[in-house]
Amino acid sequence: MTRDLINKKILLGVSGGIAAYKTTYLIRQLVQSGAEVKVIMTPTATHFVTPLTLSVLSKNEVLTEAFSAQGNWNNHVELAMWCDVMVIAPATSNTISKMASGSCDNLLLATYLSAKSPVIIAPAMDLDMAVHPTLMRNLEQLQSDGVQIIPYEEGELASGLSGPGRMAEPETIFQELKKVLLPEPDFRDVPVMITAGPTHESIDPVRFIGNRSTGKMGVAIANEMAKRGCDVHLILGPTEIDHKIHPTVKIVRVTSAEEMNDACSALFSEMKIAVLSAAVADFRPESKSDQKIKKSSDSLDIHLVKTADILAGLGSKKSPDQLLIGFALETENEMENARGKLQKKNLDLIVLNSLNDEGAGFGYDTNKITTISKSGEVHNFGLRKKTEVARDIVDQIKELLTVA
Repeated sequence: MTRDLINKKILLGVSGGIAAYKTTYLIRQLVQSGAEVKVIMTPTATHFVTPLTLSVLSKNEVLTEAFSAQGNWNNHVELAMWCDVMVIAPATSNTISKMASGSCDNLLLATYLSAKSPVIIAPAMDLDMAVHPTLMRNLEQLQSDGVQIIPYEEGELASGLSGPGRMAEPETIFQELKKVLLPEPDFRDVPVMITAGPTHESIDPVRFIGNRSTGKMGVAIANEMAKRGCDVHLILGPTEIDHKIHPTVKIVRVTSAEEMNDACSALFSEMKIAVLSAAVADFRPESKSDQKIKKSSDSLDIHLVKTADILAGLGSKKSPDQLLIGFALETENEMENARGKLQKKNLDLIVLNSLNDEGAGFGYDTNKITTISKSGEVHNFGLRKKTEVARDIVDQIKELLTVA
Protein backbone atom coordinates (compact mmCIF):
# COMPACT_ATOMS: atom_id res chain seq x y z
CA MET A 1 0.00 0.00 0.00
CA THR A 2 1.34 3.44 -0.93
CA ARG A 3 1.89 5.90 1.91
CA ASP A 4 0.05 8.77 0.21
CA LEU A 5 -1.73 10.01 3.35
CA ILE A 6 1.47 10.93 5.21
CA ASN A 7 0.91 13.95 7.49
CA LYS A 8 -2.87 13.72 7.06
CA LYS A 9 -4.78 13.86 10.36
CA ILE A 10 -7.98 11.84 10.59
CA LEU A 11 -10.38 11.89 13.51
CA LEU A 12 -12.52 8.75 13.57
CA GLY A 13 -15.76 8.74 15.55
CA VAL A 14 -17.25 5.35 16.38
CA SER A 15 -20.82 5.05 17.58
CA GLY A 16 -22.59 2.03 19.02
CA GLY A 17 -23.49 -0.48 16.34
CA ILE A 18 -22.33 -3.94 15.36
CA ALA A 19 -20.49 -2.42 12.39
CA ALA A 20 -18.05 -0.86 14.86
CA TYR A 21 -15.87 -3.96 14.48
CA LYS A 22 -15.15 -2.92 10.86
CA THR A 23 -13.32 0.17 12.09
CA THR A 24 -10.38 -2.08 12.98
CA TYR A 25 -9.82 -2.68 9.28
CA LEU A 26 -10.33 0.98 8.41
CA ILE A 27 -7.83 2.18 10.99
CA ARG A 28 -5.28 -0.37 9.79
CA GLN A 29 -5.61 0.88 6.20
CA LEU A 30 -5.31 4.51 7.22
CA VAL A 31 -2.24 3.96 9.39
CA GLN A 32 -0.55 1.85 6.72
CA SER A 33 -1.20 4.69 4.27
CA GLY A 34 0.71 7.08 6.54
CA ALA A 35 -2.18 8.92 8.20
CA GLU A 36 -2.28 9.85 11.86
CA VAL A 37 -5.52 8.58 13.35
CA LYS A 38 -7.23 9.52 16.59
CA VAL A 39 -10.40 7.80 17.74
CA ILE A 40 -13.40 8.95 19.76
CA MET A 41 -15.93 6.32 20.81
CA THR A 42 -19.37 6.76 22.26
CA PRO A 43 -19.81 4.81 25.53
CA THR A 44 -22.13 2.36 23.77
CA ALA A 45 -19.57 1.68 21.03
CA THR A 46 -17.21 0.18 23.61
CA HIS A 47 -19.60 -2.79 23.93
CA PHE A 48 -18.94 -3.75 20.30
CA VAL A 49 -15.17 -3.20 20.03
CA THR A 50 -12.74 -2.39 22.83
CA PRO A 51 -10.93 0.94 23.13
CA LEU A 52 -7.71 -1.05 23.71
CA THR A 53 -8.01 -2.69 20.28
CA LEU A 54 -8.49 0.64 18.49
CA SER A 55 -5.75 2.25 20.56
CA VAL A 56 -3.23 -0.42 19.57
CA LEU A 57 -4.18 -0.11 15.89
CA SER A 58 -4.23 3.70 15.80
CA LYS A 59 -1.17 4.09 18.06
CA ASN A 60 -3.05 6.79 19.96
CA GLU A 61 -5.14 6.90 23.10
CA VAL A 62 -8.82 6.27 22.40
CA LEU A 63 -11.16 8.79 24.03
CA THR A 64 -14.65 7.95 25.27
CA GLU A 65 -15.47 10.64 27.81
CA ALA A 66 -14.99 14.39 28.19
CA PHE A 67 -13.01 13.71 31.36
CA SER A 68 -10.38 11.01 31.77
CA ALA A 69 -10.18 8.67 34.78
CA GLN A 70 -7.52 11.01 36.20
CA GLY A 71 -9.91 13.96 35.96
CA ASN A 72 -8.21 15.55 32.94
CA TRP A 73 -10.39 17.29 30.38
CA ASN A 74 -10.31 15.93 26.84
CA ASN A 75 -10.62 19.18 24.89
CA HIS A 76 -13.14 18.64 22.08
CA VAL A 77 -12.24 21.99 20.47
CA GLU A 78 -8.57 21.02 20.16
CA LEU A 79 -9.56 17.65 18.69
CA ALA A 80 -11.83 19.33 16.14
CA MET A 81 -9.12 21.81 15.15
CA TRP A 82 -6.44 19.10 14.97
CA CYS A 83 -7.95 17.00 12.19
CA ASP A 84 -7.97 17.44 8.41
CA VAL A 85 -11.16 15.43 8.20
CA MET A 86 -13.60 13.92 10.70
CA VAL A 87 -15.30 10.64 9.81
CA ILE A 88 -17.98 8.92 11.88
CA ALA A 89 -18.26 5.21 11.12
CA PRO A 90 -20.53 3.65 11.97
CA ALA A 91 -22.99 6.52 12.36
CA THR A 92 -26.04 5.04 14.05
CA SER A 93 -29.57 6.41 13.79
CA ASN A 94 -29.22 7.73 17.34
CA THR A 95 -26.00 9.61 16.59
CA ILE A 96 -27.35 10.94 13.29
CA SER A 97 -30.47 12.23 15.07
CA LYS A 98 -28.38 14.02 17.69
CA MET A 99 -26.08 15.53 15.06
CA ALA A 100 -29.06 16.85 13.09
CA SER A 101 -30.69 18.41 16.15
CA GLY A 102 -27.49 19.82 17.66
CA SER A 103 -27.69 17.61 20.74
CA CYS A 104 -24.44 17.36 22.66
CA ASP A 105 -24.40 14.66 25.34
CA ASN A 106 -21.08 12.95 24.63
CA LEU A 107 -17.54 13.76 23.53
CA LEU A 108 -18.10 12.67 19.94
CA LEU A 109 -21.04 15.04 19.47
CA ALA A 110 -19.25 17.92 21.17
CA THR A 111 -16.32 17.45 18.81
CA TYR A 112 -18.61 17.27 15.76
CA LEU A 113 -20.25 20.56 16.74
CA SER A 114 -16.80 22.18 16.94
CA ALA A 115 -15.51 20.72 13.65
CA LYS A 116 -13.99 23.12 11.13
CA SER A 117 -12.79 20.38 8.76
CA PRO A 118 -14.98 18.34 6.36
CA VAL A 119 -17.20 15.80 8.15
CA ILE A 120 -18.07 12.44 6.60
CA ILE A 121 -20.46 9.85 8.02
CA ALA A 122 -21.03 6.20 7.12
CA PRO A 123 -24.51 5.31 8.40
CA ALA A 124 -25.22 1.80 9.66
CA MET A 125 -28.45 0.40 11.09
CA ASP A 126 -31.10 -2.25 10.63
CA LEU A 127 -33.49 -2.31 7.68
CA ASP A 128 -36.54 -0.62 9.23
CA MET A 129 -34.43 2.19 10.69
CA ALA A 130 -32.59 2.67 7.40
CA VAL A 131 -35.79 3.45 5.48
CA HIS A 132 -37.65 5.34 8.22
CA PRO A 133 -38.86 8.84 7.21
CA THR A 134 -37.34 10.35 10.36
CA LEU A 135 -33.90 9.12 9.41
CA MET A 136 -34.36 10.46 5.87
CA ARG A 137 -35.17 13.92 7.27
CA ASN A 138 -32.15 13.82 9.57
CA LEU A 139 -29.83 12.84 6.73
CA GLU A 140 -31.23 15.64 4.57
CA GLN A 141 -30.56 18.08 7.40
CA LEU A 142 -26.97 16.90 7.75
CA GLN A 143 -26.43 17.20 4.01
CA SER A 144 -27.70 20.78 4.08
CA ASP A 145 -25.26 21.40 6.95
CA GLY A 146 -22.40 20.28 4.70
CA VAL A 147 -21.91 16.74 6.03
CA GLN A 148 -20.87 14.21 3.36
CA ILE A 149 -22.76 10.94 3.57
CA ILE A 150 -21.36 7.62 2.34
CA PRO A 151 -24.46 5.60 1.37
CA TYR A 152 -25.05 2.37 3.19
CA GLU A 153 -24.91 -0.87 1.28
CA GLU A 154 -27.41 -3.68 0.89
CA GLY A 155 -26.99 -7.19 2.18
CA GLU A 156 -27.57 -9.42 5.17
CA LEU A 157 -27.98 -7.49 8.42
CA ALA A 158 -27.31 -8.49 12.02
CA SER A 159 -31.05 -9.00 12.61
CA GLY A 160 -31.18 -11.63 9.87
CA LEU A 161 -33.07 -9.32 7.51
CA SER A 162 -31.60 -8.46 4.14
CA GLY A 163 -31.66 -5.01 2.55
CA PRO A 164 -30.18 -1.51 2.92
CA GLY A 165 -28.49 -0.58 6.19
CA ARG A 166 -25.02 -2.15 6.08
CA MET A 167 -22.20 0.28 6.68
CA ALA A 168 -20.05 0.86 3.62
CA GLU A 169 -17.02 -1.40 3.57
CA PRO A 170 -13.77 -0.02 5.05
CA GLU A 171 -12.18 0.11 1.58
CA THR A 172 -15.06 2.29 0.32
CA ILE A 173 -14.71 4.65 3.30
CA PHE A 174 -10.95 4.73 2.80
CA GLN A 175 -11.34 5.75 -0.85
CA GLU A 176 -13.85 8.49 0.05
CA LEU A 177 -11.41 9.87 2.63
CA LYS A 178 -8.68 9.91 0.00
CA LYS A 179 -10.94 11.92 -2.33
CA VAL A 180 -11.38 14.55 0.38
CA LEU A 181 -7.77 14.62 1.52
CA LEU A 182 -6.18 14.27 -1.94
CA PRO A 183 -8.62 15.89 -4.36
CA GLU A 184 -7.87 15.71 -8.06
CA PRO A 185 -7.18 19.25 -9.27
CA ASP A 186 -10.06 20.45 -11.48
CA PHE A 187 -8.32 23.64 -12.60
CA ARG A 188 -4.68 22.68 -13.02
CA ASP A 189 -2.63 25.92 -13.24
CA VAL A 190 -5.64 28.01 -14.33
CA PRO A 191 -4.82 31.67 -13.48
CA VAL A 192 -7.42 33.17 -11.14
CA MET A 193 -7.74 36.62 -9.61
CA ILE A 194 -9.85 37.07 -6.48
CA THR A 195 -10.57 40.23 -4.51
CA ALA A 196 -11.51 40.05 -0.84
CA GLY A 197 -12.03 42.20 2.22
CA PRO A 198 -12.99 45.86 2.58
CA THR A 199 -11.29 49.01 1.38
CA HIS A 200 -10.42 51.90 3.66
CA GLU A 201 -10.71 55.41 2.24
CA SER A 202 -8.61 57.83 4.27
CA ILE A 203 -10.05 61.00 5.81
CA ASP A 204 -6.84 61.87 7.60
CA PRO A 205 -3.82 59.87 8.84
CA VAL A 206 -5.89 58.09 11.54
CA ARG A 207 -9.48 57.98 10.23
CA PHE A 208 -11.09 56.32 7.25
CA ILE A 209 -14.39 55.38 5.61
CA GLY A 210 -14.83 51.62 5.45
CA ASN A 211 -17.26 48.75 6.00
CA ARG A 212 -17.61 45.63 8.11
CA SER A 213 -16.26 43.12 5.60
CA THR A 214 -13.78 40.61 7.09
CA GLY A 215 -12.68 39.01 3.81
CA LYS A 216 -13.70 35.53 5.04
CA MET A 217 -15.80 34.70 1.98
CA GLY A 218 -13.19 35.77 -0.55
CA VAL A 219 -10.40 33.98 1.31
CA ALA A 220 -12.52 30.81 1.46
CA ILE A 221 -12.94 30.98 -2.34
CA ALA A 222 -9.20 31.58 -2.81
CA ASN A 223 -8.39 28.58 -0.61
CA GLU A 224 -10.87 26.33 -2.42
CA MET A 225 -9.52 27.30 -5.84
CA ALA A 226 -5.94 26.82 -4.66
CA LYS A 227 -6.80 23.34 -3.37
CA ARG A 228 -8.25 22.53 -6.79
CA GLY A 229 -5.04 23.42 -8.59
CA CYS A 230 -5.54 27.06 -9.62
CA ASP A 231 -2.77 29.64 -9.78
CA VAL A 232 -4.50 32.05 -7.39
CA HIS A 233 -3.77 35.78 -7.06
CA LEU A 234 -5.62 37.26 -4.07
CA ILE A 235 -6.01 41.04 -3.94
CA LEU A 236 -6.74 41.54 -0.28
CA GLY A 237 -7.99 44.64 1.49
CA PRO A 238 -7.15 45.48 5.11
CA THR A 239 -7.99 42.32 7.09
CA GLU A 240 -6.37 40.18 9.77
CA ILE A 241 -6.83 36.70 8.32
CA ASP A 242 -3.56 36.19 6.45
CA HIS A 243 -2.81 33.12 8.59
CA LYS A 244 -5.86 31.35 7.15
CA ILE A 245 -4.77 31.65 3.52
CA HIS A 246 -3.56 28.62 1.53
CA PRO A 247 0.25 28.69 1.23
CA THR A 248 0.24 28.65 -2.60
CA VAL A 249 -1.95 31.77 -2.91
CA LYS A 250 -0.12 34.89 -4.10
CA ILE A 251 -1.30 37.86 -2.02
CA VAL A 252 -1.38 41.49 -3.14
CA ARG A 253 -2.15 43.74 -0.17
CA VAL A 254 -4.09 46.93 -0.84
CA THR A 255 -5.87 49.50 1.29
CA SER A 256 -7.98 51.83 -0.84
CA ALA A 257 -10.41 51.31 -3.72
CA GLU A 258 -7.91 53.05 -6.02
CA GLU A 259 -5.15 50.61 -5.03
CA MET A 260 -7.50 47.65 -5.55
CA ASN A 261 -8.51 48.99 -8.96
CA ASP A 262 -4.86 49.42 -9.99
CA ALA A 263 -4.01 45.88 -8.84
CA CYS A 264 -6.99 44.37 -10.68
CA SER A 265 -6.22 46.30 -13.87
CA ALA A 266 -2.60 45.14 -13.80
CA LEU A 267 -3.49 41.43 -13.45
CA PHE A 268 -6.79 41.00 -15.29
CA SER A 269 -5.52 40.50 -18.84
CA GLU A 270 -3.48 37.49 -17.69
CA MET A 271 -6.37 35.83 -15.84
CA LYS A 272 -8.78 33.14 -17.02
CA ILE A 273 -11.15 33.71 -14.09
CA ALA A 274 -11.78 36.78 -11.91
CA VAL A 275 -13.93 36.60 -8.77
CA LEU A 276 -14.61 40.02 -7.27
CA SER A 277 -15.93 39.38 -3.77
CA ALA A 278 -14.37 42.42 -2.06
CA ALA A 279 -16.64 45.00 -0.46
CA VAL A 280 -15.19 48.05 -2.20
CA ALA A 281 -16.20 51.45 -0.85
CA ASP A 282 -18.50 53.26 -3.29
CA PHE A 283 -17.32 56.70 -2.14
CA ARG A 284 -14.13 58.28 -0.84
CA PRO A 285 -13.33 61.71 0.59
CA GLU A 286 -12.52 64.12 -2.21
CA SER A 287 -9.42 65.19 -0.31
CA LYS A 288 -7.41 63.72 2.55
CA SER A 289 -6.07 65.90 5.35
CA ASP A 290 -2.32 65.51 5.84
CA GLN A 291 -2.76 66.09 9.57
CA LYS A 292 -5.19 64.64 12.07
CA ILE A 293 -8.40 66.67 12.00
CA LYS A 294 -9.02 68.28 15.38
CA LYS A 295 -12.40 68.45 17.04
CA SER A 296 -12.56 72.23 16.76
CA SER A 297 -16.27 72.55 15.91
CA ASP A 298 -19.57 70.75 16.50
CA SER A 299 -19.72 69.37 12.97
CA LEU A 300 -17.45 68.22 10.17
CA ASP A 301 -18.38 68.27 6.50
CA ILE A 302 -16.63 65.77 4.26
CA HIS A 303 -17.28 65.92 0.53
CA LEU A 304 -17.41 62.45 -0.97
CA VAL A 305 -16.79 61.43 -4.57
CA LYS A 306 -17.40 58.09 -6.31
CA THR A 307 -14.67 55.49 -6.42
CA ALA A 308 -13.90 53.60 -9.61
CA ASP A 309 -16.38 50.82 -10.45
CA ILE A 310 -13.84 47.99 -10.63
CA LEU A 311 -16.33 45.33 -11.70
CA ALA A 312 -17.79 47.43 -14.52
CA GLY A 313 -14.33 48.39 -15.67
CA LEU A 314 -13.21 44.79 -15.96
CA GLY A 315 -16.50 43.79 -17.58
CA SER A 316 -15.99 46.38 -20.31
CA LYS A 317 -12.69 44.82 -21.36
CA LYS A 318 -13.41 41.15 -20.65
CA SER A 319 -12.50 38.84 -23.52
CA PRO A 320 -14.83 36.00 -24.63
CA ASP A 321 -12.59 33.36 -23.05
CA GLN A 322 -12.53 35.02 -19.60
CA LEU A 323 -15.01 34.46 -16.78
CA LEU A 324 -15.99 37.37 -14.54
CA ILE A 325 -17.90 36.68 -11.32
CA GLY A 326 -19.33 39.41 -9.13
CA PHE A 327 -21.08 39.65 -5.76
CA ALA A 328 -24.22 41.54 -4.77
CA LEU A 329 -25.01 42.24 -1.12
CA GLU A 330 -28.57 43.53 -1.06
CA THR A 331 -31.22 44.60 1.44
CA GLU A 332 -34.19 45.17 -0.89
CA ASN A 333 -35.36 44.21 -4.41
CA GLU A 334 -32.62 41.64 -4.19
CA MET A 335 -33.13 39.49 -7.30
CA GLU A 336 -33.99 42.50 -9.46
CA ASN A 337 -30.87 44.39 -8.35
CA ALA A 338 -28.63 41.35 -8.77
CA ARG A 339 -29.92 40.63 -12.29
CA GLY A 340 -29.43 44.28 -13.22
CA LYS A 341 -25.83 44.18 -11.99
CA LEU A 342 -25.18 40.93 -13.83
CA GLN A 343 -26.27 42.42 -17.16
CA LYS A 344 -24.97 45.97 -16.74
CA LYS A 345 -21.46 44.87 -15.76
CA ASN A 346 -21.12 42.06 -18.30
CA LEU A 347 -20.75 39.27 -15.74
CA ASP A 348 -20.89 35.53 -16.30
CA LEU A 349 -22.18 34.80 -12.80
CA ILE A 350 -23.35 36.85 -9.86
CA VAL A 351 -23.50 35.69 -6.24
CA LEU A 352 -26.33 37.27 -4.27
CA ASN A 353 -26.54 37.37 -0.52
CA SER A 354 -28.91 39.36 1.64
CA LEU A 355 -28.42 41.16 4.92
CA ASN A 356 -32.00 40.13 5.68
CA ASP A 357 -30.91 36.50 6.08
CA GLU A 358 -29.80 35.57 9.59
CA GLY A 359 -26.21 34.36 9.61
CA ALA A 360 -25.34 35.83 6.19
CA GLY A 361 -23.20 38.81 5.29
CA PHE A 362 -20.27 40.46 7.01
CA GLY A 363 -18.52 38.95 10.01
CA TYR A 364 -20.18 35.54 10.07
CA ASP A 365 -18.54 32.17 9.43
CA THR A 366 -21.68 31.23 7.49
CA ASN A 367 -23.41 32.57 4.41
CA LYS A 368 -26.57 32.00 2.41
CA ILE A 369 -26.35 32.65 -1.31
CA THR A 370 -28.21 32.57 -4.59
CA THR A 371 -26.27 32.38 -7.85
CA ILE A 372 -27.54 33.71 -11.17
CA SER A 373 -25.73 32.91 -14.41
CA LYS A 374 -25.64 34.95 -17.61
CA SER A 375 -28.00 32.39 -19.16
CA GLY A 376 -30.52 33.08 -16.39
CA GLU A 377 -30.02 29.86 -14.44
CA VAL A 378 -30.70 30.36 -10.72
CA HIS A 379 -29.39 28.21 -7.86
CA ASN A 380 -30.51 28.74 -4.26
CA PHE A 381 -28.37 27.44 -1.41
CA GLY A 382 -29.22 27.15 2.28
CA LEU A 383 -27.24 28.63 5.15
CA ARG A 384 -23.82 26.94 5.17
CA LYS A 385 -20.29 27.45 6.41
CA LYS A 386 -18.38 29.83 4.17
CA THR A 387 -15.96 27.03 3.31
CA GLU A 388 -18.92 25.03 1.98
CA VAL A 389 -20.32 28.10 0.19
CA ALA A 390 -16.92 28.55 -1.47
CA ARG A 391 -17.11 24.97 -2.70
CA ASP A 392 -20.58 25.62 -4.16
CA ILE A 393 -19.36 28.75 -5.95
CA VAL A 394 -16.29 27.02 -7.36
CA ASP A 395 -18.46 24.13 -8.55
CA GLN A 396 -20.59 26.67 -10.44
CA ILE A 397 -17.48 28.22 -11.97
CA LYS A 398 -16.32 24.78 -13.07
CA GLU A 399 -19.63 24.24 -14.86
CA LEU A 400 -19.28 27.59 -16.63
CA LEU A 401 -15.79 26.66 -17.79
CA THR A 402 -17.05 23.31 -19.07
CA VAL A 403 -19.84 25.00 -21.03
CA ALA A 404 -17.42 27.61 -22.41
